[in-house]
Amino acid sequence: MKVDTIYENARVFTGSGWASALAVLHGRVVALGEDAEALSTPRRVDLGGAVVVPGFHDAHNHMAWFGMSLDEVALGECKHVDEVYAAIAERAARTPPGSWIVANGYDQNRLVGGHPTRHGLDRAAPDHLVRVKHTSGHMVVVSSNVLAQLDVAHVPVGGDVVLDDEGSPTGLLREQAQLLLRPLTYPTPTDALVRAIDRAGERYLAEGITSVQEAGVGGGLVGESPAEVLAYQQARERGVLRVRTTLMVSSAVLHDLPEGAGFGLDLGLRTGLGDEWLRIGPMKLFADGSLIGRTAAMHDDFANDPGNRGYFQQPEEELAATILKAHAAGWQIATHAIGDRAVSTIVDAYEAALTAHPRDDHRHRIEHCGVVPPAQVARIAALGLVPVPQGRFVNEIGDGMAAALGPEREAWCYRLRSFLDAGCVLPGSSDRPVVNGAPLLGLADMVRRRTSGGALFGAAERITPEEALRAYTYGSAYAAFREREVGTLEIGKLADFAVLSADITDEAGLDDASVLATVVGGKLVYERGTHDARP
Repeated sequence: MKVDTIYENARVFTGSGWASALAVLHGRVVALGEDAEALSTPRRVDLGGAVVVPGFHDAHNHMAWFGMSLDEVALGECKHVDEVYAAIAERAARTPPGSWIVANGYDQNRLVGGHPTRHGLDRAAPDHLVRVKHTSGHMVVVSSNVLAQLDVAHVPVGGDVVLDDEGSPTGLLREQAQLLLRPLTYPTPTDALVRAIDRAGERYLAEGITSVQEAGVGGGLVGESPAEVLAYQQARERGVLRVRTTLMVSSAVLHDLPEGAGFGLDLGLRTGLGDEWLRIGPMKLFADGSLIGRTAAMHDDFANDPGNRGYFQQPEEELAATILKAHAAGWQIATHAIGDRAVSTIVDAYEAALTAHPRDDHRHRIEHCGVVPPAQVARIAALGLVPVPQGRFVNEIGDGMAAALGPEREAWCYRLRSFLDAGCVLPGSSDRPVVNGAPLLGLADMVRRRTSGGALFGAAERITPEEALRAYTYGSAYAAFREREVGTLEIGKLADFAVLSADITDEAGLDDASVLATVVGGKLVYERGTHDARP
């Protein structure tokens, strides 16, 4: 048999073992090891003894949001709120008056001075419209001239406009209150979304990512446009959809269909439509808010914050009703739930839906699945649910999460080992741009669970390097019903893989590994030094 390409002189980790070579025909793996080496081909690629692993697959990221953030003022390194204002002022100095200045990535838990305020933004950029996004995506601070244009007398349920001690708005809008900005900022033009998808994809390939799941399009808190799917289609048509993409559709755009056709999108579209490059995945639903923003729905007060137990994005009975309708209509469902009360409420709702309409292999998901008491771990596993925690959170925002929970609940937070031991399939994901989405960083954090401050966070939840790699490959594919195509390098599957400088199934390799090349469908799409992503 003659094949298109043979990648040889490598250490190929297939997902279950090792091989020395990999042969590709029509974008798929057709042989491994000596069988691959013996085939005829016009193209042999010598990988110089490098390590090959299945392409990384981020099961929960925000691709368009990340791509657009690359043009915004980055605040992630700020240590004092005055540094935030200085960064805004610097951008204002080179931005035409009257236009928007958008910044992102601040975390009040890491800022001396806490949240920025509208008054500080007014001083920094008095002639501009300013919007400063929290790293969680669950809150935003706006300048006074933006606030004056908002209908703050009619805040949507599931959000609030924060007031100072004198009852005046500080400029901080939390959760659903961010929707007040929609008349000024929505929708994002399709061409801008295509550019963002392109830029994000370039970065992903440089990090060995070959597949992603976009955690919310079309509406709600994370949707950028009612025509957002069109942007992904156009990106593909223009050759700039660089990674295989599964789109989660916001529950806000689903509706009852005529003539008993169920609950979904027009024409009856639902989970599963698409091909190997672009497809519709789960319905995305928000139950609660943010742990570091202290808006997640908890059974008990946040640590050192008497009376604050967070809140739901919508009434619990509405969440349950939406889940029931979507489940009955055949959707896979992905529900954002972080606080322990939110997690238990969503598990109850999934159980009720499955009891009313039994369905095998539903793979309903709990996005983040942040604070989970032991009894809920067992229920999640028994119901066949897929928890989707983010290992990288422990490093970048772990100190803030620990402060919000206190030591008694820290052990329940962003579990990994407990889910595996209970029998769950564990995906790997980042929630990018909430944190740095590079998979090699996420893998190390899943294994080590150290905060940026050096504290060990939930030591019992550490997993092995090979388990972490399986999560970021097979586990993520499973969460999207894609394990028959990607996630391992088995014969018949798509030839998507990353070429690494070190073996990341060994913990020592986590310190040394870098991405040398990325291959999608058997084609070299990134090579360090020649295909580096744009800044």
